[in-house]
This record gives sequence, structure tokens and C-alpha cells, in this order.
Amino acid sequence: MAVDQRLNRMEFDRTGYNSALSMFHVADSLVQAAATCLIESDPARKVECTREVAARWRRGELAASTPGPWQPHETPGRPSRPQLVPARALPKRKLTTAQGRASLIHAVAHIEFNAINLAWDAVQRFTEMPDTFRQDWTQVAIEEAEHFALLRERLQTLGYDYGDLPAHDGLWDMARRTAGDALERMALVPRVLEARGLDVTPGMIERLRTVGDDETADRLGVILRDEVGHVAVGNRWYRHLCQDRGLDPSSTFTDLIKRHLHGEIRCPLNREARLEAGFAASEIDALEDLCRGG
Repeated sequence: MAVDQRLNRMEFDRTGYNSALSMFHVADSLVQAAATCLIESDPARKVECTREVAARWRRGELAASTPGPWQPHETPGRPSRPQLVPARALPKRKLTTAQGRASLIHAVAHIEFNAINLAWDAVQRFTEMPDTFRQDWTQVAIEEAEHFALLRERLQTLGYDYGDLPAHDGLWDMARRTAGDALERMALVPRVLEARGLDVTPGMIERLRTVGDDETADRLGVILRDEVGHVAVGNRWYRHLCQDRGLDPSSTFTDLIKRHLHGEIRCPLNREARLEAGFAASEIDALEDLCRGG
């Protein structure tokens, strides 16, 4: 069965699901539904919550407008595992072993799990944004949930599950640091941290094919294809916000990188994928200058 077909076929244990989503079923707005998915801690139920939102959204049962007054939730729901450690404490991954491949898959699954939360947080947090902003990030949340499902299923076939291995919290740390400003969130999460996936995933795919793991490589290929669109959403809204505020997108982006990341950008960059995702060639040039210490 092709990977794309599996996206609609994977099922999770629904034990306790109805009670866990009792708040969701009385939600009448997309913002409320997004918050319910955000605070769900069980990974399987978070995926199912996201799928339910998609179904209700398609049926026109959820209003795009914000209920008032609204206070966003500050903390996402997460399971007790994986253990979160500094990125430098994570072991090196040798893809020649099943354990090494599982470690790589687990790391990417953790990113995708956090990406579900990031998308839902954008929906329920930045309620001053237009309705189309919430619609865009709802679609991103749905696709991130399916990515997580793809990787979790693959982990399970290798004898592991999400949470079995340690992970780091870099993606959500940046979410906390940009919680007060949609422009900073769009600049530094989709355009920096998530765009890094465009740079490194092709190399992962190539290495996996070299060791004969075409199944995992195919799944990462699906994720890479979709992530180009997710970074494009971040690019589009970043530019929208810069225009609204009368800011130059290029210099503002550089300033934010220097302020929050000390000007540190990792290279090489996937120029082709970044251009497809809406980066200007001059922006990529500027990022490569930062890589060289410029």
C-alpha cells in the first residue's frame, strides 16, 4: 500500500476518547476546538482530536471567528514520556542498525508531535489575526498529525513507540519565547526551525535508502512534500504582518535571528525547497552570509 494511502487508514486506540473530548464536542468555534486538541496529552487522542476538528470544519460546524472574551492556553498537553534532555545529550544515530534508524524516526516524530501543538497554538493564541490565518494553521495541524501517525506506526514496526527514547524541547522553547507576537512566531518557527527540515530531510532520505530502508524514506518524502507548504504558510503570514506594520521583511528577519538566535544559522540550505516555500533568493543569500559569520 502506498504511503499516501496509509494516511487515511491508520487507526489508534480510542479507549477513553469520548470522555477526553467532551469539551471538544460542545465547542462551537475553531479556536475552542484548537485549544482542546492543544491541551490533550495522549498522542493518539491528540491525533484523533485533530481529525475530528477537520471533519467538523469540513461540515461547517465550527465558526472561524473568535469567541469572546478568550484567553489562550499557555501549556500544551504532552505525555509523561519522552524524557526531555538538552539537544547535545542525545546520542548519535547510526542508520546501519535498526536501533539507530528508530532513534532517527523517533526524533522526527517528536518534531511532528510538537508541530501539531504549534499549529493549534497559533490558531488559539493569535486571535487578532484574520479568519484565514486560523484556517491555514488548521490545515497545517491536520497534516502534522498525519505525519506523526506515519512515523509512530513505523516506529512500532521496529519494536519501539513514541516516548521510548529521549528528545529535546527546542521547538517548543521557541514557541514560548514568541508567544507574545505573531510576527516573531511566524519569523522564527516556520521560517527558521521548521524550514531547517527542508534542509536536512533530503539527506536523511538518501542515507535511509543507502541502508535499504525505503519504507522510512518514503514516509519522510511525504513529510518533506507537505512541509514545503507549511513553511510557505509561515512565509505568507510573516510578510502580511510586516506589511501591516510597515516593516522591511528582510532586515526585520535578520534582526530577529540576531536577537533570539545570536545570528546562528546552520548550513547548507536547501535553496530549491526554500524558494518553493516562498523565500526570496536575497533572503537565502542573507541566511548563507549568517552561516559564514557575516
